Amino acid sequence: MDKYDYLIVGAGLFGSVFAHEMTQRGKSCLVIDKRPHIGGNCYCRKQSGIIVHEYGPHIFHTDDERVWGYVNQFVEFNGFVNSPIAVYQGKAYNLPFNMNTFCQLWGHISPTDAKEKIRLQVEKLGIGEPCNLEEQALSMVGPDVYERLVKGYTEKQWGRPCRELPPSIIRRLPLRFTFDNNYFNSRYQGVPIGGYNVLFEALLKGSRIALGIDFFHVDADRTARRTVFTGPIDAFYGYQFGRLEYRGLRFETEEFQSDNYQGNAVVNYTNAVVPFTRIIEHKHFEFGRQPTTVITREYPEAWKPGSEPYYPVNDEANNALYSKYEALAQKEENVIFGGRLGSYRYYDMDQVIAAALDAAEREV
Repeated sequence: MDKYDYLIVGAGLFGSVFAHEMTQRGKSCLVIDKRPHIGGNCYCRKQSGIIVHEYGPHIFHTDDERVWGYVNQFVEFNGFVNSPIAVYQGKAYNLPFNMNTFCQLWGHISPTDAKEKIRLQVEKLGIGEPCNLEEQALSMVGPDVYERLVKGYTEKQWGRPCRELPPSIIRRLPLRFTFDNNYFNSRYQGVPIGGYNVLFEALLKGSRIALGIDFFHVDADRTARRTVFTGPIDAFYGYQFGRLEYRGLRFETEEFQSDNYQGNAVVNYTNAVVPFTRIIEHKHFEFGRQPTTVITREYPEAWKPGSEPYYPVNDEANNALYSKYEALAQKEENVIFGGRLGSYRYYDMDQVIAAALDAAEREV
């Protein structure tokens, strides 16, 4: 048979959006994935009538009207608002850091008082330009919030001391002086009704899909005119400059004969002695009323070859190594790299979709 126009490696967000855009333009796409399912890390499955986020919670949020309009072509969102709880030494605190949090910590109900409390704590530390995550967090919220709600959780998540992490990581955490527990400061937010599989099935309609296929056992040049690669970019180039560093995750899922385990979709455990970072109670993403409940404990792990990479570790050394692979990628005439692993970048879902749409536009 004739070659496909595109061999798309990875049936996650980048690959699926790109495939949809190309099939809409009359192009032929073969989408392969080494996993036995589509959807990448957004994949959902049903257990006892509850939609389970197999690879951790995915709450869609964006300010990008183009992206919001795009996904709503395929699926309706339910209006879920992410309002996580943090537990530290048996006490619960609201997230993100807001007036509820400051009231729980210090009893302050006035934004002026809370700001002054933080200002005095930060001023006492005398931090100039933050050089690492610890200094960045302390310069934002002071030692009380940092020690209880940031340090232990972050060090578990990234597997290294906060002093060795770049300050940019903590800039993703919102800080508010209102009584607002909405974690994402985004105009649009929610979870697809019926789960993310509904979205991916719609995106991939019109593409040929082959699952359980390892790209490195495929003759890409004979299969398609162009390749879209969303796997690890260092693997694509045979690790010729060395391996990029990632973080791994392990998920422990359990069902309980109870209608409510923790009363919230996401509860973070910020004490370093608790081995997992958070517990997810899946039914709350869709306001479920099932008689049972399913939870998942999320354990960060050091990534090792052969395991699934989840987060790029964008420190100075890894970014320098990535720049070498990026230079090779820019010389490719028939290969497009995308997604978290192909771009070695921590993307939110809306950013992945926007990047895929932009990549598709460049193909026209």
